[in-house]
Amino acid sequence: MQEKIQAIIEEKIRPYLEADGGGIEFVSFDEATGEVRVRLKGACAGCPGARMTLSMGVEAALKEELPQVKSVVAV
Repeated sequence: MQEKIQAIIEEKIRPYLEADGGGIEFVSFDEATGEVRVRLKGACAGCPGARMTLSMGVEAALKEELPQVKSVVAV
């Protein structure tokens, strides 16, 4: 599962964030809760819109392909 999450982040999410000067790093996945933990980097780390990016962008993209993902949180 972690490999699938990382592949989606690398191929679909990271390019969009990097285009705006940001970045994202996969930290972990908890299979019991469905929670994905990521670390936002660059411009995303201090952005006031980071919460929206996580829910509307990262979480939505992961849930679309992996129903096991229930939430995404930044650490």
